[in-house]
Amino acid sequence: MDRFRRILERYLILWLCLSSGAFLVWGQSTAETAELLDLFKNYTMQPSIMLAMFCVGMLIPPEELREVAQRWQAVLCGTATQYLAMPLIAFGISELFGFTGAFRAGIILVGCVPGAMASNILTLTGRGNVSYSICVTTLSTLLSPFVVPLFLRIFLGVEKGPDPAAVFANLLQTVALPVIFGFAIKLLFKLHETRLIVFAGILANLAILWIIAVAIGLNAARLQNVTMILLSALLIINLLGYLAGLLSGTILRLDWRRRKALILEVGMQNAGVGTMLALTFFPDEATAIPTAVYTFGCMFTGTILANVWYWRSDLSSQPAEPVPLSEPAG
Repeated sequence: MDRFRRILERYLILWLCLSSGAFLVWGQSTAETAELLDLFKNYTMQPSIMLAMFCVGMLIPPEELREVAQRWQAVLCGTATQYLAMPLIAFGISELFGFTGAFRAGIILVGCVPGAMASNILTLTGRGNVSYSICVTTLSTLLSPFVVPLFLRIFLGVEKGPDPAAVFANLLQTVALPVIFGFAIKLLFKLHETRLIVFAGILANLAILWIIAVAIGLNAARLQNVTMILLSALLIINLLGYLAGLLSGTILRLDWRRRKALILEVGMQNAGVGTMLALTFFPDEATAIPTAVYTFGCMFTGTILANVWYWRSDLSSQPAEPVPLSEPAG
């Protein structure tokens, strides 16, 4: 099982392409397929996110909470960078490129959701500070029920944005509480280096793959009309996010390993949560297209960046950080 987990995480971008590609083809086949995909959206999307977040809670090492307490200033500043830079970048790019309607809402949503769990894995690959990455991801996830509705209301407006109270309740139920509950179960039953923890990592990754694949299947016909303008806009958001992380880490005078963690943390967004929100609170399913497409972009660029750091560290003979329990992607 542990070997399967390593294969799943090491080649996550491959499984993402294969699963989403299969649903892309399948989503264009028959009317019966469309009905089945609607059932998947209505009955599996929210439970899948809850399962993934519960597994995330089980995967958080208890010492990470001590890390937050000891280094709370750096963690808080990293989270603030995440939640201030990305919404502003997404809003600015949507204005610059003149996006309207569902694509504009989807791009804003990309900027507002918390950081992706995949950043923890790529931080490990790039020999960054994994504990710092996990702390920032955990804090941004727990704050998401408060922050995401606020920024959606600010950048989408009262008429176009979803009801903040409904978004808060949804994120609290599907993101924050499952993380807390999973962590509590781990402490209560003293689950650490057990097979159940390994299984939790597998389930979390499979849940995220499923969510993105269903979103791709639902938007199969619309994805044929995705333009280079949209792809370019999402790529610019991603790269500017990395730059914001670098600048913030430099201003905060973080060491290079923590700076690498913050670069990936800010530039990568939790597309699983974004896709779930898009399909739940926005009437046009095309809102989920930017969130789904962004997954490929940030995973692709993040993987390249992490591997460049890995090879440079290897050539410099820098000691690698001890490998912690695996964190799921998102």
